[in-house]
Amino acid sequence: MSQTPPLPSLPRAARLPINRCSLPATLLGSLTYQQHPVPLALDGVLELHEGLFRRLDAEAAPEARVRLFMAHMEATFSLDHPEEAGYSDTAGHARAKASYLRMLRGWSFDSDGQEGAVLKGWVESRFGLLPRHHGGAIRDLSGDTYRRYLEQRSQGLYGTNALEAQFDLLYTYCQYELGRQRPGATHVTLYRGVNRLAEHEAVTDMRQGRGVVLMNSLASFTAERERADEFGDRILEVRVPLAKVFFYHRLLPGRFKGEDEYVVIGGLYEVASSL
Repeated sequence: MSQTPPLPSLPRAARLPINRCSLPATLLGSLTYQQHPVPLALDGVLELHEGLFRRLDAEAAPEARVRLFMAHMEATFSLDHPEEAGYSDTAGHARAKASYLRMLRGWSFDSDGQEGAVLKGWVESRFGLLPRHHGGAIRDLSGDTYRRYLEQRSQGLYGTNALEAQFDLLYTYCQYELGRQRPGATHVTLYRGVNRLAEHEAVTDMRQGRGVVLMNSLASFTAERERADEFGDRILEVRVPLAKVFFYHRLLPGRFKGEDEYVVIGGLYEVASSL
C-alpha cells in the first residue's frame, strides 16, 4: 500500500530560530499553515495600541476607520511634525520624512531597492523568514548578495522614526480590516506574473502545472488574473492565508497607483502555474 509522501518542510536556511510573532517561522512558513492557517499576532502591538482598536470597533464605516488609523499613525510617530520626535534642521537627519507610506511606494516601484530591503528586514525580524532574493538569489548568508541586502536595510532604517514599529501597526490594522470586511474567510486567491518559472524557488517538480514554491520573504501579488498577465507570460495562482497579507492597496484608498496589489509574507506555498 503506497504512502502519501511527507509535505516539504521550510528549509533551515530560510528561517530564523526566533521571531516576534505568535508562531515560530518553521510553522508559519510551512505548507500546513498555508492549508490550515490561524491568526498571527505580533508581540505587544494590540496591547500598545489598545485605544485605537477600541475606537475602530465603534466605527461602522471603513472610510472613518481609515481616517482614524492614519490620524493615529501621524500622532504616534509624529509623521507630519518630525521635530516633535527630536529631529532638527542641524542634526543631519535626512531620513526624518521616511514613513510607512514612503516605504510602500518605494516597494511598488522597486522591491529590490532600499525600501524593499527595509520591508524584508522587518519580515525577518518579526516573522523569522529570511529573504531568498534581493537583487539576486540569496543562498549564502556570507555572500555578497546578502551583504548588500543588509547594507541597504541598515541605510534605510538609519535616522528614521521607528519605521519597523510603523509596519507592526500597519500589519495589525490590515489584519483587523480583513477580519471585519471578510468575516469567516481564511484565504484569498491571488496571482503573480513571471517570465521564467526558474526564477522562483520550486521545491517540487512543477512540470505538471502544480507544485510547491518557496516564496521570497515578502512578495507582491494581484487579485486580478488579467493584471498578472502584464508582468509575465506565466501566471502563478496561489491561495494565500489572509493572516499572511501584510498590506493591500485598497486598505488605504487613493494613496497608491492601482488598487489590486497585495503584499504577502512568504514561506512555502502550493501554487498552480499556467500560461
